[in-house]
Amino acid sequence: MAGLSTAVASGRKKRGEGHTRREEILQAAKELFLEEGYDATTIRRIADRVGVSAPALYLYFHDKEAMMLALCDQTFGRLIERITDIEKTVSDPLQRIRLFGDAYARFGLEHPDEYRLVFIGNNIPESVRKVGHRMPIDDPTRPGVGGALVFSRLVAMLAQLEASGVKLNYPPDTCAELCWMGIHGVVAAMIMKPEFPWSNREMLIKGMQDIVIKGILR
Repeated sequence: MAGLSTAVASGRKKRGEGHTRREEILQAAKELFLEEGYDATTIRRIADRVGVSAPALYLYFHDKEAMMLALCDQTFGRLIERITDIEKTVSDPLQRIRLFGDAYARFGLEHPDEYRLVFIGNNIPESVRKVGHRMPIDDPTRPGVGGALVFSRLVAMLAQLEASGVKLNYPPDTCAELCWMGIHGVVAAMIMKPEFPWSNREMLIKGMQDIVIKGILR
């Protein structure tokens, strides 16, 4: 017990420095999840990379899944900030949707590691993978809810577009999924094949948006 207490104490930050340690743990977890995969990464490997004992790491996260969910919410939180700016400055619902797609694409290309971690591969814990973007959003502080919050904002924009008199070919949630699938395909391709001789990235992003929007509008 004495050895455990000493290990935990050595890993505890001074008052006011806990946030720094938490970010160090998340950064180490992100690196290892990308390098070795979520399933292959252990708590001990993360603790070793941070330079603390496993018991000290548990002061901040109770398991590996909590770290992954925190990384997801951190990533989506940055995207939500961009969406909020669009909602505050743009009133036309169709223009909002276009800017949403543009913001999403640029966010992914500016943060390729985070995008690969959250959207490409099988890094998401099974408990979240089963509900995905349909997780209840009544509690915005629920771990892992960030993706569902982003998706709900897009659904709301499409519902507003429909309410303005524009006819949709499908329900707003299906249209939102189609919008995401289209832009995600472009972003994922560019991230996974950065050296591929794409014709014009800006045109590809705009072109995919044109294709999807034409497809969802009646």
